[in-house]
Amino acid sequence: MRRLPLVAAIAAASALLLAGCSSGQAPATGASASASSLAGTTITVYNAQHEELTQAWADAFTQQTGVEVVLRNGDDSELGNQIVQEGAASPADVFLTENSPAMSLVDNAGLFAPLDVATIEQVPASYRSSTGNWTGIAARSTVMVYNPAKITADELPKSIMDLQNPEWQGRWAASPSGADFQAIVSAVLAEKGEAATSAWLQGMKTNSVAYKGNGTVMKAVNAGEIPLGVIYHYYWFIDQAGTKENSANAQLAWFKNQDPGAFVSVSGGGVLASSKNQAAAQAFVAFITSQAGQDVLRTGTSFEYPVGSGVAQNPALPALDTLDAPAIDPATLNSKSVTDLMTKAGLI
Repeated sequence: MRRLPLVAAIAAASALLLAGCSSGQAPATGASASASSLAGTTITVYNAQHEELTQAWADAFTQQTGVEVVLRNGDDSELGNQIVQEGAASPADVFLTENSPAMSLVDNAGLFAPLDVATIEQVPASYRSSTGNWTGIAARSTVMVYNPAKITADELPKSIMDLQNPEWQGRWAASPSGADFQAIVSAVLAEKGEAATSAWLQGMKTNSVAYKGNGTVMKAVNAGEIPLGVIYHYYWFIDQAGTKENSANAQLAWFKNQDPGAFVSVSGGGVLASSKNQAAAQAFVAFITSQAGQDVLRTGTSFEYPVGSGVAQNPALPALDTLDAPAIDPATLNSKSVTDLMTKAGLI
């Protein structure tokens, strides 16, 4: 993803925040501490979100508050498990993820501090944890990417559950080892239960072709290696906004009717209870979910959906409220149960 437009967008948004503060109004971040009282603090963020996006958030937050943000980048499951292992000794102040199961893993271990009420209220209930210990910071939609030269729109499955059927053998692809697809499986588990999910995963083992990464799945579909793939939406939109070299021959289709395949995955943010910099950590999550923080998802190049402060999505995207996604409490998504089932099915 291109860095300059994203940085410029969030810098402009941050300037609006600073203007608000200078006018004597309360900071738009919802932080309980003033920017001046936080200056000189350093916080460590275990970051499983896109590095460029989080770096832009961090740079703007530092400019506004004087708080230095140190990022330790990894993937959802890696960092979630690391925090659980570290427990109260974790050096992390904040945890950010691409998908919510890793947030639930840490929350279920009792390692998050409750978020400030003002921060929670910046995000609708459907896009944050019901526990109040972490909140959504962005969202991504499950989609089918398909090659019209290999399969027509009329031939696409109506439900993600159909992909276990014999007629799909060798005709669809996914990246089962990644946290993205495992979050999608967590939605199947939440909606259909363990027995149906286990059967579906056995069908996936027989029918699907495994690739490493969503981008690789899309590239294979684009090249005609496989008719259909299950990925998140933003891979296609990012490529379409650029060279189109990996998406020119591919189209997107959405599952509907609140099917598990219409799942919208919530990226999460939370403050560790063990943080020694609670005020700064709370302020950082408040900033990300504020209008300024969320607006970068509308104007930037990540093509993820904003979830907070009433900010509209990037105009290239279909509206989030038209996707007909199933209503799933992000707090109920269980990464351990999913990986256990996928391991048993021989997928990871």
